[in-house]
Amino acid sequence: MTENPSPPDDGSPLIDVVLPCLDEAAALPWVLDRIPRGWRAIVVDNGSTDGSAELAASLGAHVVHEPVRGFGAACHAGLRAATAEVVCFCDCDASLDPGLLPSVAQPVLDGSADLVLGRRRPTVRRAWPVHARLANLELARLIRRRTGLRLRDLGPMRAARRERLLALDLSDRRSGYPLEMVVRAADAGWRVRELDVPYAPRAGRSKVTGTWRGTWHAVHDMRAVLRRPAGAAR
Repeated sequence: MTENPSPPDDGSPLIDVVLPCLDEAAALPWVLDRIPRGWRAIVVDNGSTDGSAELAASLGAHVVHEPVRGFGAACHAGLRAATAEVVCFCDCDASLDPGLLPSVAQPVLDGSADLVLGRRRPTVRRAWPVHARLANLELARLIRRRTGLRLRDLGPMRAARRERLLALDLSDRRSGYPLEMVVRAADAGWRVRELDVPYAPRAGRSKVTGTWRGTWHAVHDMRAVLRRPAGAAR
């Protein structure tokens, strides 16, 4: 694992890293090896059939099983399992380097931001399909109109304080979860910041943005989040 700040003296993890996982056995060894030293990897298995959960446990990760399918369900199960003061989220498909998480978490740790998002910058064109980029641009426009935040990406690599995240009372359990986090944070007056992070081709095929159909369903979920009035739980 990468060399970074040591854990606190009481033995608790400096930061928990939530890794939603569905059939990511091919990527897990690299991803877990890149988790900063002293931080805890929480792999949330969302019904894998390729041995991902067993592999993650053998590599030293804390494994949580979430039987309810959905990206949001997996992320929230990881958040509830976390115990560290600061929690990071990262995809488990090797498209993002967990070794970069300290730079994403630093503004939260030093108090200059409340929620930090990693803005994906593709290392090669095929890392981010055209339909997914177009959907992301449209979502950024809608987020700006709804919240005033001038974001350029709804980045899946992110960091925030655990208790404050739990207090947002996030309810979406599908593809709208990352957006709901941003919208509710904005409604609560959080300081939201973006930092550039490299984005590489993922290992295997995306369950969400790998197809036009998957992307459409994700956008549908996110539009539903944006239609909710401020403060509405559902």
